[in-house]
Amino acid sequence: MNAKFKPCTLKGTVSAPPSKSMAHRYLIGAALSGETCHISGVDYSEDILASIDCLQALGAKIATNGDTVSVNPDGFMSAQNPILPCRESGSTLRFFIPLALCLGKPVTLQGSRRLFERPLDVYEKICQEKGFTFKKDASSVTLCGKLTSGQYEVRGDISSQFITGLIFALLYLGEDSQITIIPPFESRSYINLTISALKAFGADVTFSDAYTITIKKSKLHTYSGKIEGDYSNAAFLDAFNHIGSLIEIQNLNAESLQGDKVYGEYFEKIASGTPTLDLSDCPDLGPVLIALAALKNGAVFTGTDRLKAKESDRGMAMHDELKKLGGGLVFGDNMITVPKQELSSKGNILDGHNDHRIVMAMSIILSKIGGEISGIEAVRKSYPGFFEDICALGAEVELS
Repeated sequence: MNAKFKPCTLKGTVSAPPSKSMAHRYLIGAALSGETCHISGVDYSEDILASIDCLQALGAKIATNGDTVSVNPDGFMSAQNPILPCRESGSTLRFFIPLALCLGKPVTLQGSRRLFERPLDVYEKICQEKGFTFKKDASSVTLCGKLTSGQYEVRGDISSQFITGLIFALLYLGEDSQITIIPPFESRSYINLTISALKAFGADVTFSDAYTITIKKSKLHTYSGKIEGDYSNAAFLDAFNHIGSLIEIQNLNAESLQGDKVYGEYFEKIASGTPTLDLSDCPDLGPVLIALAALKNGAVFTGTDRLKAKESDRGMAMHDELKKLGGGLVFGDNMITVPKQELSSKGNILDGHNDHRIVMAMSIILSKIGGEISGIEAVRKSYPGFFEDICALGAEVELS
């Protein structure tokens, strides 16, 4: 599908979509709790559907009613030789691999080719050290092993999803364990989200010091609650406000632990100058920050290497599309510079790179200068209602 924009401004009130990061964590926490839980405010994006599918493949019973997901964990982790469909969700894949390694029987996790181009070396190393099976091909990985409680050491400069997945598994195993993080420790905020979600179910998971996570034997209990709004996707809505629109965004928790809440501070710095900003703890903000900087006075972003291992190589994807508009990026060592540039629609159809955040970031730019982008169905991954919401706010966009 394509979206063809005319220059426009947006105005009105919109509700931020539910947090995908929190929904993953609460749904898995519900399955670990041992009791039926009801999680409301769930947006059925492709990534969340992937986690629901994997919970069911492992034996959990799932029922949906509107935006509420009921998780009955009877039978969870009792499936025989299950196949887990991860679609294109990196979170799902990395969260469920350690749980699969608790079964002591073969488990296959499947997904898109791009998903399996993303690194899994942390888990592969654990499997090698413990003599477990780890067979990866272009679109799947098959595992067989019996993970045990105990001491684990994980690099802190890789995706926090590896650490979160290990926390889930060690909590499920039911004995005291410890994870030592080798500094530097990036994306700490996402581990805080994991700990916060699991505490709602009674889990005793804490940072005993800055680099040590302690998982205590815990008696988990039922929990029912609503998923808070998503700062990651709210950033794409709020970016319109910095290029002339007037949007009020509701359903955001001012006390949220989401690391991407920093976007407000970063937007202000981009609006007032040419700042240097670190993306180490908020890589998902990369595309929207680059888009806004390209429309303003530029910026320098550090900690950008992790943009390469997302749904696309996001730095290069933004560079390729900005070039079609007369701009571009400059790449350095773990750094991307956005020069001051004059963008204009030149009749080229932009490519969404099968990446939800590239589609939304370039849509912000096109709302200012006009133009067309293909592959917009990628937004289903995290924010299925993105185009519906911006059209309701007055975006002049034709979908085809």
